[in-house]
Amino acid sequence: MTSDIIRFETKIAIVVRDDLATWQKLNVASFLAGGIAGSYPELIGERYGDASGRNYGPLIRQPILIFAASGEEMKKVLDRATDRGVTPSIYTRELFSTGNDRDNRAAVAAFPTEDLDLVGLGLHAERKAIDKIIKGLSLHP
Repeated sequence: MTSDIIRFETKIAIVVRDDLATWQKLNVASFLAGGIAGSYPELIGERYGDASGRNYGPLIRQPILIFAASGEEMKKVLDRATDRGVTPSIYTRELFSTGNDRDNRAAVAAFPTEDLDLVGLGLHAERKAIDKIIKGLSLHP
């Protein structure tokens, strides 16, 4: 088996609030990864199969980097993304208490941008743009 390192022209970054419970961080990251996959179907690879002939579902075809941020840093990241024309997937604190997509969208729509209680952002764009958007953040420990 040969392993060629591929340098992707784009980057996927998920930014998660650093003050969440572990289950919340995992939930946010999962929802945002799904949002990115839904927004950019070209990121989905092919199905997997093992040597026994069993088949498995596809994965996103490039790495996802997960960063930690404070509430203020989340707002800066959102502003930087918007300024660069990048449309992020978002997750707000209110979504922990909703149970379906319709209620999720209503919970976000109830607040103007500056009042969103952001706990997660999912980003996909050219590498340089993402690097500028997440500048100053550290990878999640």
